[in-house]
Amino acid sequence: MSAAVVFLLFFVCLIIAIPISIALGIVSVLPGAFDPSFTASGQFVIRSMLGGIDSFPLLAVPMFVLSGMIMAKGGISKKIFDVFAFFIGKLTAGMPCAVIVTCLFYGAISGSAPATVAAVGSMTIPILVRLGYDKSFATAIVAVAGGLGVIIPPSIPFIMYGMASGESVSDLFMAGVVPGLLIGALLMVYAIYYCKKHGEDKEKIAAEIDQLHAKGFIGVFKESFFAILSPVIILGCIYTGVASPTEAAVISVFYSLIVSLFIYKSMKFKDIWGIMVEGVKTYAPILFILAASIAFSRVLTLMRVPQSISAWILSNFHNKVVILLVINVFLLIVGMVMDTTPAILILTPILLPIVTAIGMNPIHFGVMMVVNLAIGFVTPPIGVNLFVASSLTDIPVMKIAQKAMPLIVCFLIALLLITFIPQISLALL
Repeated sequence: MSAAVVFLLFFVCLIIAIPISIALGIVSVLPGAFDPSFTASGQFVIRSMLGGIDSFPLLAVPMFVLSGMIMAKGGISKKIFDVFAFFIGKLTAGMPCAVIVTCLFYGAISGSAPATVAAVGSMTIPILVRLGYDKSFATAIVAVAGGLGVIIPPSIPFIMYGMASGESVSDLFMAGVVPGLLIGALLMVYAIYYCKKHGEDKEKIAAEIDQLHAKGFIGVFKESFFAILSPVIILGCIYTGVASPTEAAVISVFYSLIVSLFIYKSMKFKDIWGIMVEGVKTYAPILFILAASIAFSRVLTLMRVPQSISAWILSNFHNKVVILLVINVFLLIVGMVMDTTPAILILTPILLPIVTAIGMNPIHFGVMMVVNLAIGFVTPPIGVNLFVASSLTDIPVMKIAQKAMPLIVCFLIALLLITFIPQISLALL
């Protein structure tokens, strides 16, 4: 069975709404079923699925998912938002910019874009609307800025890329810092432009910020200190070598529990069981997709698909800039129709040999890939962030997407800079 037929059957499965994990399992087994001499038998596929998820680094994913859920239940995002609103709230676009910075910080806790949108959006969108901002604009800001949750470390997609490529997860986390800050800065530039063009209700904003100022800096800082300290502890443990990313994820779970239960007292012991159940419901589909994706990628490797695609691209495109642009466009399209986890696990073995052949650093490519797929979080038809944001505000997904287009352009500008200026990703390594 040819690779073209395998991919065609895979897309047919997706079109007829077969769950992606099952679709991956089906197309992984078919080559061996039609050709008994092919190495990838049914037993090989099952062993690949089980062996692929038997991974210590992978344990970081459910821990970060659980930590993010505990933080959301504990109302941590509101305390992070308050401290930034205290300082910049009265400036032009100060409140939207405070939302963007909150997404940056919350992304450093959850490692997930949809989780960032849900936690930050449920709290900040009503505030922005109450202050007179257009509801669609407020929703679009959160939906797009939530994409920073997979770029700012710790990042679940970076963990997946590390598994697929064999690169250091800690190095990938470090490489995501400057690109995440760059994207956040560009989003804030657009927010300032938008607010200057459409105006703001300065009286309502001043009244809101005055309530924070009435608490005084010490009061606001005391309330938000442990929330802001969370990403510092998590990333500090990783970058100083005190803990691996997986160990840091476990630390983040216990830290978030202690802060939510005993310091902020925004959560009760009886809530823990419900959070753990939701965590399992969230992670179980991811794990199934992960196992099937690993098996599929190994089958493709046995079929020599990565080598064939690499040889075709390198023989038809001789300019490094053109090759990188083609790969970016391809990843953007994939991000629109496929979830991040299978996209990374399937495409990394195919694309990594191509970019390394033209001299691109694998860590740099990992950042470029994740930024591409992060844009997919806010582009139809999949656009998970759009659906999460829509569920918070009841605004149609396409209306949010339309309002988000200028913000997506900012993301694309950042993507080009990240692609062609390697130092942006590699400066901290």
